[in-house]
Order: sequence, then structure tokens, then C-alpha cells
Amino acid sequence: MIFTFYKAQGLSVGSSLVEEDKLELATTLIAKAKAKGVSLLLPSDVVIADKFAPDANSKIVPSSAIPDGWMGLDIGPDSIKSFSDALDTTQTIIWNGPMGVFEFDKFAVGTEAIAKKLADLSGKGVTTIIGGGDSVAAVEKVGVASVMSHISTGGGASLELLEGKELPGVLALDEAVPVAV
Repeated sequence: MIFTFYKAQGLSVGSSLVEEDKLELATTLIAKAKAKGVSLLLPSDVVIADKFAPDANSKIVPSSAIPDGWMGLDIGPDSIKSFSDALDTTQTIIWNGPMGVFEFDKFAVGTEAIAKKLADLSGKGVTTIIGGGDSVAAVEKVGVASVMSHISTGGGASLELLEGKELPGVLALDEAVPVAV
């Protein structure tokens, strides 16, 4: 998702995954955050690779310096630190989506660091909500799923619920007819 935001700002993203149909939305969200004085924290550095593979050549670069032919596959160490510092100031965290391609160990460092940070914060009484199959898989891979406040494999549905949208499964409960036992 971050590369869509980078491209919307005119930054080079190399071969990174970009949702071309969401560039205008990204621009709108950046402007809306700025207008409301809300911090939109994007990674300052990324781990890039020359191919999408576990054995790819990789290096860490500033997020504004992704060369052609390379793709971002994880957040870098500066981003891990800035995200961790920002998380220290929260009481509720909703995490939907890993930091990188955590399925490849070489590009799982960011995701694993944030998962461990959330586990630490959860132990200190911070509410940690993990939503989405990939995020759940990530906290399970790191071995910290059991300490999170809540886990849901329904990432998109979780976000829609938080937006206030009416979910079909919940609406069906209102229409359900009690069954005599």
C-alpha cells in the first residue's frame, strides 16, 4: 500500500506494487490528513529487492530512492524505529496488513519487529487488535498471537465495522427467527 502513496506524491517506486486505480484516493487522503493535522506515518526507508523471491539481492534505501528495476518488500530499520516510537504513545492499536513480504524470512524483519512491539505493548495494557488473514499469520509466525487483545481473520470486514458500515452477517442476526429448542 505504501508505494501507492509514494507514487501519488511523485516519488519513484521502481517495480514496487502500486494500485494505479487508488492514486487519486491516496492523494486525497494525504491532503485530508494534512488539513486535519493528523499524522500520516509512512516508512522513511525500505528494503528493496531485484526480484520477488526469497533469494533476491536486497538493500536498504530511503523511501524516496527506489531505483528502476527494484521493488520494495519490507520497511527499513529507521521505519521500524519511528513506527515503534509512535506506537509507544497509543492505547489502542488496530493492525491490518504486514509491513512487508513476511513469508520470505529475508523480508520479514519489519513485520516481526512490529508484531513483537505490539506483543510488548499488549502486555502493558494497550489494546491490540489484529485484523486480516496475513496479519494473523504474521503474529502466529512470530509466536505472539496469544497475547494480543483480539484477533480476527476478517480484515476487510473488521475495517468496515469500524467505519460504521452495516455488515450482512450482523444484519441477518436482526432478521433471525428464534428457534425453539
